[in-house]
Amino acid sequence: MAEESVLHPGLIVPVGHVEPVPRRVRGTIGGRVVFDTRRALYVWERRAYPQFSIPLGDLAEGVLTAEERVEQRGAGPARRHSLRVGPDVREGAAWVWEDGAPEALHGTVRFVWAALDSWFEEDEPVFVHPRSPYARVDALRSSSGVRVELDGVVLADAPHCVKLFETGLPTRYYLDRAHVDLTRLRRSDTVTRCPYKGTTSGYWAFDGDAGTHEDIAWAYDFPTVQAHPVAGMVAFFNERVDLHVDGSPLPRPAVRADG
Repeated sequence: MAEESVLHPGLIVPVGHVEPVPRRVRGTIGGRVVFDTRRALYVWERRAYPQFSIPLGDLAEGVLTAEERVEQRGAGPARRHSLRVGPDVREGAAWVWEDGAPEALHGTVRFVWAALDSWFEEDEPVFVHPRSPYARVDALRSSSGVRVELDGVVLADAPHCVKLFETGLPTRYYLDRAHVDLTRLRRSDTVTRCPYKGTTSGYWAFDGDAGTHEDIAWAYDFPTVQAHPVAGMVAFFNERVDLHVDGSPLPRPAVRADG
């Protein structure tokens, strides 16, 4: 059997790229609608994923107040604004694009994601950031055996796995808990969210003789539909442990990426 590939597709969208969003997008604060649009734009301020930019005409009346600050965002200059919805005021919550930004963004506003309480694509909530139309997630059952070691201790030894392929990230190997030595792992309080996979239900650390290794593994008990095959399984950061796939060591990626 050929050795496991450590290569993966890279990100293809340049910073400053703009595309139309074919979905209805809404944002709320305190149950009040901040905007409701079918004319949103994707704008890439960084290569990893886009943000939404919303037409000013689709905002609730009187929600933005300009501040005396122009910032250079990833796609160009934008004036910072505060946001008022009912009694709630969120300072520095938005940027309205100015001359020097792509023309398609003129007359639109980009919100700080966390400044809104809820985001929706159609009627489904969206977490962390918009899902890129150029990224995909595939979770495939595999007969590849996976062994996980750290500081010379075997933490998992599974005869099969589910491989999760996500654009721009190394392959993740999800293992049945029956093949993970949870007695060697310590549960942590860490919770993370992913717009493609959902909200994690657990993170684990390892306290070894050589030191403590925080948050080396995680699980999604209730993942999104796209990632359903990994439900209840445990994955380890390739970057933080020693992985052997089908008996061959897998080199650690040089840079840590999200799970």
